[in-house]
Amino acid sequence: MNPLKNLYQWVLSWAESAYGTLVLFSVAFAESSFFPVPADPLLMALCLGKVKRSMYYVFICTLGSVLGGVFGFIIGYFLWYAPSGELTGVANFFFKIIPGFTQQVFDNVGAKYDAHNFLVIFTAAFTPIPYKVFSITAGVFQINLPTFILASILGRGGRFVIIGLLIRSFGDPIKQMMDKHFNAFIIILTIIFGLSYLLIGYLF
Repeated sequence: MNPLKNLYQWVLSWAESAYGTLVLFSVAFAESSFFPVPADPLLMALCLGKVKRSMYYVFICTLGSVLGGVFGFIIGYFLWYAPSGELTGVANFFFKIIPGFTQQVFDNVGAKYDAHNFLVIFTAAFTPIPYKVFSITAGVFQINLPTFILASILGRGGRFVIIGLLIRSFGDPIKQMMDKHFNAFIIILTIIFGLSYLLIGYLF
């Protein structure tokens, strides 16, 4: 857990800098296409530091995440296959390097898009399922872009609004609990990831 915890702590360290908002936007953007640490912990830290600005941070996080999702969409749409039909170096990079991005997951997600485009994207945006997998595959399978953006705004925005409201209501104990029980937090997230994939498989 140490490398992941160190990365988590590095992300959180920006909450106390003058560049916290910019880094929040950047992490939210990157997490939607390739970065392994979600923006949620930094969003929580910033909201805790300035509770009255919570909804502003929620807006910045949502904007970065949705634009990052569009960037992932562009990667899938333009950079996934070579003119010959073979996978590009970009596609191979994601399959080899990015956690959770496997050929099997890619194929399964593509199969879900046939009849449930909006619901699949919204579910991925709202839940702990790796959103980057869905943003890129949406581009590869040429999902309607306005549908993708709308579902992403509602899913990502809804998720981050809940975090902002929880911070306003309960404040610092939430962050203290995450810091004290980080390993358990990661294990729980992993379980949620697995259950979320099973849920989508069951529903669709």
